[in-house]
Amino acid sequence: MSNLALLADEGMWLLPRIEEQPFPRMQAMGLRLQPVDLFSNEPSGLSQSVVLFDGGCTGEIISPQGLLLTNLHCGF
Repeated sequence: MSNLALLADEGMWLLPRIEEQPFPRMQAMGLRLQPVDLFSNEPSGLSQSVVLFDGGCTGEIISPQGLLLTNLHCGF
């Protein structure tokens, strides 16, 4: 057993409030996107590429060729 304390940097980030996230810190770690690249009310942000499967599972289209990411159980 260890006494090492770890802090998780995670959570549910609501896309309409994406600008409230720590973008300078994320960019220092290598993020190359701006908040508007992730979410915009216009059909230009990555949030427009989220798909919904029949059972309520979500997925993301990540390439122009249609490559889709989702959880394993959603792909069946």
